[in-house]
Amino acid sequence: MFSTIKAGAINGIHSYLMQVEVDVSNGLPAFNMVGLPSTEVREAQERVKVALKNSGIKIPASRITINFSPADVRKEGVSVDLPVAIGILCSLGEIDESKLKDTLIIGQLGLDGEVKGIKGVLPIVKTAIDNGCKACILPKDNEKEGAVLGSSIKVIGVSSLTECITYLSSKDREKDLLIPPTIVNVDELFQKESDRSDVDFADINGQSALKRAMEVAAAGFHHILMVGPPGSGKSMIAKRLPTILPPLSKEESLEVSTIYSVAGLLPAGKALITERPFQSPHHSITSSALAGGGRVPQPGVISLAHRGVLFLDEIAEFSRTTLDLLRQPLEDQEVHISRAGGNFTYPASFMLVGAMNPCPCGYYPDRGRCKCSQKDIAHYLSHISGPILDRIDICIEAPKIDFADLSTGSGANEKSSTIRERVIRARDIQKERFKGTKVRFNSDMSPIDIARYCKLGFKEQRMLEKLYRQLGLSARSYHRIIKLARTIADLEGSDQIRDVHIAEAACYKMTDQKYWS
Repeated sequence: MFSTIKAGAINGIHSYLMQVEVDVSNGLPAFNMVGLPSTEVREAQERVKVALKNSGIKIPASRITINFSPADVRKEGVSVDLPVAIGILCSLGEIDESKLKDTLIIGQLGLDGEVKGIKGVLPIVKTAIDNGCKACILPKDNEKEGAVLGSSIKVIGVSSLTECITYLSSKDREKDLLIPPTIVNVDELFQKESDRSDVDFADINGQSALKRAMEVAAAGFHHILMVGPPGSGKSMIAKRLPTILPPLSKEESLEVSTIYSVAGLLPAGKALITERPFQSPHHSITSSALAGGGRVPQPGVISLAHRGVLFLDEIAEFSRTTLDLLRQPLEDQEVHISRAGGNFTYPASFMLVGAMNPCPCGYYPDRGRCKCSQKDIAHYLSHISGPILDRIDICIEAPKIDFADLSTGSGANEKSSTIRERVIRARDIQKERFKGTKVRFNSDMSPIDIARYCKLGFKEQRMLEKLYRQLGLSARSYHRIIKLARTIADLEGSDQIRDVHIAEAACYKMTDQKYWS
């Protein structure tokens, strides 16, 4: 007999509907798989046979052929185990296939018949909904993840092959009593996760200029680089940046959760990522781990930081080749990976936050402590290439903390919640400004957008012209100063960009002029 089971598979960050076609016929005993299965998919035949046996189901000696459609796409992963097993049982007449027309089935099988969790459930369930499926049977471990997309599909979590067979063999009116559909209240998830951070900007004494720069960066989604000696609070401030960013919207949460689902990094028992991602890779990270890749392409760290923060501590210690990989993602907000199996695109809209010492020992320009030669300093700074610097809107020094600031109680410092309110107001202004366009933040504006949304008065134009000539700015740096000034004006609630806004924006380009000019 022949049967067809709907399943799903991952291709990059997206999924596609897969038909598992099963034919069981008389002939010499054989178990063949076709349709471009990978090695791990081929191994499913042994897992399925043993899982069926250990679940008390005897398969008669017969010729079994499995076809995975579409046949021109290479099949990866272990999500086909359960649909293959159910397809065999349908072909043997043990399960009524007609009841599975609108049901998608995914899951990995253990040799004892246990249904184990898999990667990529979130995009697969979305594909099931898009293709009109009314129900999805998946591993118990993934049931909450699959149920976050709402009530448009019934999500059934099963823990074993036996449980799945019992459910499918029961009468329709008994099914919901046997295994109730999983329901997740997304609004409740966001309420539980709100304001759970253990860190706050109020913890930081002094460094008012650095805090202000972080506020501007957060308001306009600008990339920022901090340069200063060890112990000046660079890492401490960077780790608190997510606390002043607006909360993830539901749409953003689904985007981020999809990436983590595909990468298999969604925390156990957690249905959604509801907090801004914060990724801080070590400087020894490889290029493929940063950008993504591998034999079967997986999202890299920059994609895991999507809609959040990518913090590169000791950024000058990263290899120049690795850093230069960031050029295209910083500009396009996505990363492209080419492999023999196809071309893959992963989202990578993140805030880059870099922190570094001004020299190998960390104390330049304090010649009382710094013993580095000019050659050593120049070589150290050269790890940050011109094109990368050009893409960083804010470059600011982190001075040594004054003793008077150290002795001040944290009660006098501004809390993250207060700063976040100002950031949200500035973001709301941008949302209204760019309504109906593809632009989200001031940092995303193209030269055409700048000409449209950043009208300058005569005084401000003359000021910018003077800065352009004196600092020897590139065209990109010139436009970035205007975008920064627009963000500062938004924070101040000003419709027009004033000279004071341009002056502050220009200050954020002085540090790179000091060290890299």
